[in-house]
Amino acid sequence: MLTHEDMTHLSQLARLAPDKATLEKFSAQCDDILKYMDVLAEVDTSGIEPLYSPVRHTASSRPDISAKHCRREEVLANAPKTDGRFFVVPRIV
Repeated sequence: MLTHEDMTHLSQLARLAPDKATLEKFSAQCDDILKYMDVLAEVDTSGIEPLYSPVRHTASSRPDISAKHCRREEVLANAPKTDGRFFVVPRIV
């Protein structure tokens, strides 16, 4: 079980300053999580291949072709400020 000092140290590392009641609550919750991790560690996983995601992901391939051609005037019409050729944005230095 995590001691009061352990939880205080973890809180300081996380830059938290919980009151004593909250610290006790977090301590109990962390203890429950660690106990559950011990239960999971007892499960026999030999012969099971690593799983990176429970969902099968397939990479969809498509040609890299632009779908719509826009004129410069059409694109600049959506900008809050332009100089007629380019977007005008605030200077960042």
